[in-house]
Amino acid sequence: MRIRPASLADLPAITGIHNHYILNTHITFDVQPFVPAQREPWFRQHSETGRYRILVAEGPDSDVLGYAATSPFREKKAYETTVEVSIACQPDARGKEIGRLLYGELFRVLATEDIHRIVAGIAQPNPASNRLHESFGFKPIGTFTEVGRKFGKYWDVVWLEKPVPHP
Repeated sequence: MRIRPASLADLPAITGIHNHYILNTHITFDVQPFVPAQREPWFRQHSETGRYRILVAEGPDSDVLGYAATSPFREKKAYETTVEVSIACQPDARGKEIGRLLYGELFRVLATEDIHRIVAGIAQPNPASNRLHESFGFKPIGTFTEVGRKFGKYWDVVWLEKPVPHP
């Protein structure tokens, strides 16, 4: 397996992974699945350099096993050195350290960028994601209670942050 920058050719696989979580879990508050063309504007916000990246974990058959991305936290200029991170793996690839490899490489390449904080919002409950983020130095900063409604239920979101150490 290798971790590499995502290409536009990976967008169908990335969209498929995301759609699985839309349809089957509460961990994304999107409620309707996407087609890749709908996700293209999001994808084009990212590049191989700079603050906003998408990395993929590529399996031995060149299949995308997971992805990690940083995106703008808020649109206002003063927030530009804060990014929001997201991560997802193919359902059958969970628990195989792929998320750890993706985040390890993502945070390594971001260390040279003008980023001060990385934030993550995790819909609860999600103990595996909580553990992964905390293992990378994220600290909980608060919980927004019942902020998302999906599957006829309200869900909490725990917010975490971590500073970006620079070499």
